[in-house]
Amino acid sequence: MADIIKLLPDAVANQIAAGEVVQRPASAVKELIENAIDSGASDVQLIVKDAGKTLMQIIDNGCGMSDTDARMSFERHATSKIRNAEELWQIRTKGFRGEALASIAAIAQVELKTRLRENELGSRLVIAGSKVELQEPCSTPGGTSVAVKNLFFNTPARRNFLKSDPVEMRHIIEEFERVALAHPGVGFGMFHNGSELFNLKASQLRQRIVNIFGHKHNERLVPVNEDTAIVSVSGFICKPEYAKKTRGEQYFFVNDRFIKNPYLHHAVVSAFQDLIARDAHPSYFIYLRLDPSSIDINIHPTKTEVKFAEERSIYAIIRSAVRNSLGKYNISPSIDFDQENIFNLNPLPANISVAPPERKDYDFNPFDQPVKGVGSLRAEPSFGGSQRQLSAKGWENLYSISRQEDAAPQQVLTVEAEPAETDNSNRVVFQLHRKYILTQIKSGLVIIDQQRAHERILYEKALSKLQRNQGSSQQLLFPQTLELSPADRAMITDLAEPLNMLGFTIDSFGGDTVVINGIPSEAINMPIQTLIETMLEQYKHSAADLQTNMHERLAMSMARSLGVKEGRELQPREMLDLIDSLFACEQPQLTPNGKPIVVTFTTDELDKKFKA
Repeated sequence: MADIIKLLPDAVANQIAAGEVVQRPASAVKELIENAIDSGASDVQLIVKDAGKTLMQIIDNGCGMSDTDARMSFERHATSKIRNAEELWQIRTKGFRGEALASIAAIAQVELKTRLRENELGSRLVIAGSKVELQEPCSTPGGTSVAVKNLFFNTPARRNFLKSDPVEMRHIIEEFERVALAHPGVGFGMFHNGSELFNLKASQLRQRIVNIFGHKHNERLVPVNEDTAIVSVSGFICKPEYAKKTRGEQYFFVNDRFIKNPYLHHAVVSAFQDLIARDAHPSYFIYLRLDPSSIDINIHPTKTEVKFAEERSIYAIIRSAVRNSLGKYNISPSIDFDQENIFNLNPLPANISVAPPERKDYDFNPFDQPVKGVGSLRAEPSFGGSQRQLSAKGWENLYSISRQEDAAPQQVLTVEAEPAETDNSNRVVFQLHRKYILTQIKSGLVIIDQQRAHERILYEKALSKLQRNQGSSQQLLFPQTLELSPADRAMITDLAEPLNMLGFTIDSFGGDTVVINGIPSEAINMPIQTLIETMLEQYKHSAADLQTNMHERLAMSMARSLGVKEGRELQPREMLDLIDSLFACEQPQLTPNGKPIVVTFTTDELDKKFKA
């Protein structure tokens, strides 16, 4: 039998590796900006066109590269960061595998211009699909400029999987913000289709956070500082009253590297226990510094996941540091058992005596005394009940005149019972634990989950508006201004048309600020900020569901945001309306994500429960 195992060509191997490293334009932006940081740059500029599909260019003023290094940087596993396996446990740089440029060059057209600061001329290198097309000397500023054009030009199937420009741009902004927050001492700029999105000067961390997320964050931030032998914790948390419905502003950095760690996130959330609502998420920017040998950052191609040697200890330290900051700045309630302020009274001067308290007549009744200045009218003392009873019997005479004069108008203003009330008089409903609605049917008993039922009703109503392109809006007397994160602002832009169909009237106010001029009539009693944040959070969670389209996800997000929650007491009229509206739906039995709404017990099933 002939040999069947063959060595893959370098171009194919690079394309396979690119599938792990470069998943979308944001992945390439992350790798290239991190390379610029590793080069020692103090200023990094990002230029993007068509959400990175046409162009991504990173310009830095770092150390630059020689002609040989410029060519070698595109070879697989070529790096200047490590020399042997032992150095993997002492890494303090961003990239170290030497796969980024090789993977990007395998699925895009790349133009590199670089020059060492001490040289007069630099080098220009053009590569497309891992093939070097040109390398020549050129005149260029000190540092490096990498332009990535036509991403996935030779793999059209992967290009077809890219999302819309606003979605891809949101991911690019997220990666840009993470690197900018990790290095506040470096200046960053970002341009998209010729428009400047960010112009961040080198500054302190607090100022960098304010420059990215808005000036309102300055009053929300509370510093966190804790230095131990295991880890040094620093950064900021936001005050509990500014907790959001979305999870956008939650950042962990380990040795200036952004990471995702649900375990450490739980440490922060537990420190906010009893200070924020259950469905709210605290914002934080926490930086950890520890010995590189105690962490493993080589467990994921994107290097956003790490392993800690002493994870439990770090969990306890973070939770204690956050809790201590909340108490130190009088945000969380505290009790001092050593001192009680109620007893902190100054002593009386020596020459002043304290008068005894005046005795009170607890049997005194002012109505038992004669009324002065009313002529012959007197309120005689009465110790019996005859006069009091006589007064009680004559109280109806006070209204006799008004009844005679206003008889006709009173009959006109009388509100008679509606026919619906009469029809529903024989329908019995009962609310159990403020969560379930119980009612009887001919065959037995029906139990309805009130929250799921309302979500189904709102979902079908919203979906109908989106399908018919007919949405009613309740215009606000006083428009409300909302300041969103750049990622949420990009999402609002992407959903502008369907949101308008649902009844939202949203206008741009410049930057990341929007103006809400109208909302759906169903949301008239809900805080607008909470509504928008909750909808965006729900939409982000449903984005991973590939079986639903944008309209279905948006309708589901709106239904979950506006749906009546468990724990709310409903009146009989409300429960009856909810039942009628539910069974008028196309699918009253299940929620949009397939969970049951109605449970039925027949009389036979109930009889079996009582049989011995």
